[in-house]
Amino acid sequence: MADRTLDARSLQCPLPIIEAQRTLQGMQPGQTLEVLTTVPGSELDFEAFCRMTGHALLEHDETSGVYRFLLRHSG
Repeated sequence: MADRTLDARSLQCPLPIIEAQRTLQGMQPGQTLEVLTTVPGSELDFEAFCRMTGHALLEHDETSGVYRFLLRHSG
């Protein structure tokens, strides 16, 4: 279970990444953020985002067109 959930299903690229960054800035190191989006190709975006910011991409999956990412704040 994530510490917070960001429902970005109504947002288009690149807004899910931008909103995830804003949300993570308000979180403590080690806390987890679940992000839900419907943007195809978002897996590559979140992988790159985590590489660039140091946050950990713990898991990701897709169900019925909804992509779910679990990120851990790196601090």
